[in-house]
Amino acid sequence: MTRIPSPTVELHRETLPNGLRVVLSPDRSAPVVAVGVHYDVGFRSEPQGRTGFAHLFEHLMFQGSESLEKLAHFRHVQSSGGSFNGATHQDYTNYYEVVPSAALERALFIEADRMRAPRITEENLRNQVAVVKEEIRLNVLNRPYGGFPWITLPPVLYDTFPNAHNGYGDFSELEAATVDDCAAFFDVYYAPGNAVLTVSGDFPVDAALELVHRHFDDVPARPVPARPSFAEPAPDRERRHCQVDPLAPLPALAIGYRLPDPTAGFEGYLGYEVLCAVLSDGDSSRLEQRLVHTDALVTDIGARCGLFGSPLDARDPDTLTITAIHPSTVEADRVLDVTDQEIARLAEAGPDPEELARITARWAATLFRENDRLVSRTMAIGAFELLHGRAELVAELPVMVAAMGSEQVANAAAALAPDARAVLIVEPVDGSATSARELATAGQEA
Repeated sequence: MTRIPSPTVELHRETLPNGLRVVLSPDRSAPVVAVGVHYDVGFRSEPQGRTGFAHLFEHLMFQGSESLEKLAHFRHVQSSGGSFNGATHQDYTNYYEVVPSAALERALFIEADRMRAPRITEENLRNQVAVVKEEIRLNVLNRPYGGFPWITLPPVLYDTFPNAHNGYGDFSELEAATVDDCAAFFDVYYAPGNAVLTVSGDFPVDAALELVHRHFDDVPARPVPARPSFAEPAPDRERRHCQVDPLAPLPALAIGYRLPDPTAGFEGYLGYEVLCAVLSDGDSSRLEQRLVHTDALVTDIGARCGLFGSPLDARDPDTLTITAIHPSTVEADRVLDVTDQEIARLAEAGPDPEELARITARWAATLFRENDRLVSRTMAIGAFELLHGRAELVAELPVMVAAMGSEQVANAAAALAPDARAVLIVEPVDGSATSARELATAGQEA
């Protein structure tokens, strides 16, 4: 077991009368503050027939608000020497500003103003639909392996709309969105009681809390939607699907496995995280050594938990994904067979002590390094508080990773059953697509 010091992260919590949960984390090491807001709505919550709506709405939240005209948000943050952004995930949408500590009130005012009333107009909506469509063209449609695997694998592994649909969105459904749709979405999901406000950095706690009350107390309370369960039965067979990518220079392969519910036990879930690191983290990892250096079957290999590769970033169900890019002379089943062999070896004996110590120490160090960045720590605190009710995980997670044992990793490997997985085969347009489709569908249906 790798022994590391337990980090200290100071946390203060309060819930406002309107239901907004507030987490303050003072750190006087640099004259900078970060303000983050996590809303309990992601692309799994968007309505059927409106794929991409949660991400579209994230864009609209930057188009002005009750007291700020369009682009004022940008000017106020950037003129302070700060930065800002937002992101849509499976189960939440987050926004943040990082500014000098003297500009804390400005950042709080901006977030409170758009929590109170974003500027949703027909002009803003049409403009942002066009922006999102261009983003999809850039990141998916006109890029080799676009959307691979976070868009393309879920429909093979899952059956229900929340888990299987394209969170980036379909053009026709994005274009069909109306101002009324947006207003209803805001009313339901952007209530203060459906959010977590996180403030980290250089501030006195009492002074920051007074500013939070000043700007957020009068945001009207609204009913908080009941959070549905997105759970669905695990696959009872291997599912395969072939996709032709006209821009891909080489074939690719994605293997998807269902992960256990992280809320049922963090340690069990983290066994899969460490397993992924043992499989593909660095040149000495199992899959890298076997498939790249020894057998020369692939040009790239990776394993990760979560569609976006961040630990504990989603509720149940979540996905473990192994991806590979390989020469057209190598059959997908050959890559699968060797990958299964390496997973079986780990299931039987687990990683050896030196290997495990190296992996857990490296990953714990990565978590420390990430959380040393104020914006990363603020986003992690907000996400952990929203999804798991435990902002303390930002400090506990590196210690939990370092404490992982070989048996826990072996148990995780043993649970990756070939008869309960999804296999996505991506073929370039080079004359081999027909044989790949035959391989993918032989005796199986996605």
